[in-house]
Amino acid sequence: MADNLSAEPRGFLSSVIRFCLQNKLIVFLFTVFVICWGLLVAPFDWKLAGLPRNPVPTDAIPDIGENQQIVFTEWMGRSPQDIEDQITYPLTVSLMGVPGIKTVRSYSFFGFSSVYIIFEEGVDFYWSRSRILEKLSSLPANALPEGVKPALGPDATALGQVFWYTLEGRDPQGNPTGGWDLNELRSVQDWQVRYALLSAKGVSEVASVGGFVQEYQVDADPDAMRAYGVSLQEIFQAVRMSNIDVGARTIEVNRVEYVIRGLGFIKDLNDLEMSVVKTYQNTPIFIKDVANVVLGPALRRGALDKSGIEAVGGGVVARYGENPLEAIQNVKDKIAEIQPGLPKKTLEDGTVSQVTIVPFYDRSKLIHETLGTLNTAIHDEILVTIIVVLVMVMHLGSSLLISSLLPLAVLMCFIAMKLFGVDANIVALSGIAIAIGTMVDMGIVITENIIKHLDKADPDEDRLAVIWRASTEVGSAVMTAVATTVISFLPVFAMEAAEGKLFRPLAFTKTFALIASVFVALTIIPPAAHFIFRKKSELNLHPKLFGTVITVLGA
Repeated sequence: MADNLSAEPRGFLSSVIRFCLQNKLIVFLFTVFVICWGLLVAPFDWKLAGLPRNPVPTDAIPDIGENQQIVFTEWMGRSPQDIEDQITYPLTVSLMGVPGIKTVRSYSFFGFSSVYIIFEEGVDFYWSRSRILEKLSSLPANALPEGVKPALGPDATALGQVFWYTLEGRDPQGNPTGGWDLNELRSVQDWQVRYALLSAKGVSEVASVGGFVQEYQVDADPDAMRAYGVSLQEIFQAVRMSNIDVGARTIEVNRVEYVIRGLGFIKDLNDLEMSVVKTYQNTPIFIKDVANVVLGPALRRGALDKSGIEAVGGGVVARYGENPLEAIQNVKDKIAEIQPGLPKKTLEDGTVSQVTIVPFYDRSKLIHETLGTLNTAIHDEILVTIIVVLVMVMHLGSSLLISSLLPLAVLMCFIAMKLFGVDANIVALSGIAIAIGTMVDMGIVITENIIKHLDKADPDEDRLAVIWRASTEVGSAVMTAVATTVISFLPVFAMEAAEGKLFRPLAFTKTFALIASVFVALTIIPPAAHFIFRKKSELNLHPKLFGTVITVLGA
C-alpha cells in the first residue's frame, strides 16, 4: 500500500491526504476530540449530562458601540455653566493627553458633568482605563473645586445593561400586597440587594433607580439662630463633626489593657438633635435649639415608573468581555439566594408582605429566542441539504458521508469562534447559516470524484491508492474555490467603526465554516470513504429507482 501511494506525484496537499489515509486511527481520535470540544463550546443551551461547558459568549445583537470610557463628576447645586467652566473644561483638557485617544466629548448638566473619552479601536479596554485613572490621580491640586472628585464609569459597554428589576411587596403566593414606602424599598435596594448582586460573577455595576434616599435634614430657624447668636456655618460644622467616633490611647488596669473610644455615630434623630453647636456661659446650645431635625427624602431629579405607578428598582450592567447569558444567570442565582432574607412585615389586614425582586427586563429571553430561531434555521438547512444530497447523489453511503461534513464543520466553526473571540449573535450565526449551501459542495466534489475513480479502477488495484489519487486530483481545485470565496470577504474584514463591528462577525463565521468544510473534505472524508465504499456494484443506485423517487416527489 505504501509503495502504491509513494508512486504518485507528491506535494503538500497530497502528503496531508496520504497521512490521513495511512493513519485512520489518528483521524478518528481527532474527529472525536473535535466533536466533544465543539459540543462543549457551542453557544446553544445543550444539556450534556452535566459535563462542564464553556460556551462561546452569547448575545442577541453585536456590540457596535465605540471603545469609550466615561468620567462622571458630581458638584451638586451648581449651574451647567459653572460645571462647564470649573469641571468639564479642565477635565477635557487634561484627558486629551492620554495616548490612543480618538476624540473627547463632554456634557455639562445641572449638578454633574460627563466626559466621554473615545479611544482608537486597537486600544485595549482595560489599558485605557488604567491610563485615565493615572491621569485623574495626577491632576494639579487646584484643577477642580475643593471636594470634587471625578469617578471613572463601570467597565462595561453601551449594551451592557442586561437585566432590570423592581422591588415590590408580595405575599407568599406571589400576589402584590403593597404596604412598603418608596424610601423603605430604596433603602433595601441600596443596602442589601445592590451589594449582593454586585458580587455575582460577570456584573460590573448595579444602578439604583427610583424611590427616595433617606437623609437627616436640618432646617435652621433664623429667629432662634439670632437669639442664640449662632451662625449657619457653626451649624454646618456641628453637623459635620457629630457623626464620628473618636479614638484615643489605651489604659492599663490590673494588667488588663482597655481601649478608649468616644462613640459619636448617629443612630437616630435624637443623637443629631443633641449635638452641641457652641457653648454660651457654660451652657451648651444644641442643634435642636436652633433648628428642626427630621428624617426626609433627598432631592432627586428622576424616577422609575412601572405601568403608571412609581417604583423602586435597579439595573444590572454586565462587565466588558463577559458572557451576558452567564452574567444574567449568575444574577438570577444570586436573587434566588438572597430572596428569603429580604425584609418582611405584617400589614394591618394580617397579610404577610415581603420585599420581592421582580424582573421586568431580561435580555436572556431575547438571546434564547434569537439563538432558538437560528438553531432551528441551521438544523432545517442541514436536514434539507441532506435530503437533496441523498436524492441527487443516488448513493446512501456517500450521501451520509457528505452530510456528516455539515455538523462536524459547524462544530469546528464554534471552536474557531471561541479561540478567536468572536461572540455568538444573530449576525455571526447567520454567517454559518449562509455558508451551509457552499460547505456541502466540498464534500460532494471529493466524494463524487472518489466514486468515479473507484468505478473506473481495476478490481485488483488497491482502493487506498485509488481514493488518494481521486482526492489529490480535485484537492487543489477545492482549495482554490474556498480561497476565492474567502478573499472576496477581505473588504468586509477591512471595515472599521460601527459597520465593521456589525458585519465582521458574519465574515469571520462564514470564513471559519468554509475552512472547516474544506478541512473535513480533504482530511476526514477520504479515510471515511475507504471504510464505506467497498464494492464497485454499490457505488450507484439503479437509475430507474432514481426516476421513480423523482416522480413520487413531483407528485
